[in-house]
Amino acid sequence: MKSDLFFEISLRKLGVIGRLGSATLALLLCLAASFVPVHAQEARPAAKNGRKVVVTVKPEYPLTLKRAGIGGTVRLHAVVLPNGNVSKVEIMGGNPILAESAAKAVMQWKYAPAAWQTNAEVQFDFHP
Repeated sequence: MKSDLFFEISLRKLGVIGRLGSATLALLLCLAASFVPVHAQEARPAAKNGRKVVVTVKPEYPLTLKRAGIGGTVRLHAVVLPNGNVSKVEIMGGNPILAESAAKAVMQWKYAPAAWQTNAEVQFDFHP
């Protein structure tokens, strides 16, 4: 609440409130409140590559999207180095904001070591 008041005061000083409708202001306040992290409910790494996931990090689910009922499935393709680190994540599908959050999380994952580089398919389900 305190940050919402600060945001509104800042907008008033800039003279923005007089030019914006109340719906736009409400949207701006919702976006300002979206920095509260909520985590995705489910991640399913595909077992195609045969490597076990040793360390996982859950992606943040932006509160604004969750409150608005925006969710869905995000599909990612990850390149896993022999030492188990994820070197690259490619977004294959899903909501762009949720996909970016999921990709950021998968970059922090750690897989079991192997003799070669492998590819992993990962899918996250975001449920509002």
